[in-house]
Amino acid sequence: MKRAALLIAGSLALAACGQRNELEPAPGRALPPAPYGASEPPSSSQLLAVDPQAAPERSVELRSESEEREDDPFDLPPEG
Repeated sequence: MKRAALLIAGSLALAACGQRNELEPAPGRALPPAPYGASEPPSSSQLLAVDPQAAPERSVELRSESEEREDDPFDLPPEG
């Protein structure tokens, strides 16, 4: 029981110690070159930004009241 409590406490401690600083390339490395036609290379935050086409917003219409379902011709009972 003590081992499980120590494991959970250690996991929480490791999860809470993440850095919140601006990302920088590793020492000795540089950011990718500027794209063709751009005057300067994109920053790390611009490189990490998700393109709207890659992660579109969800369009979910919530139903405000229940509706009667239409008859489904493929909803057949199992064959025995």
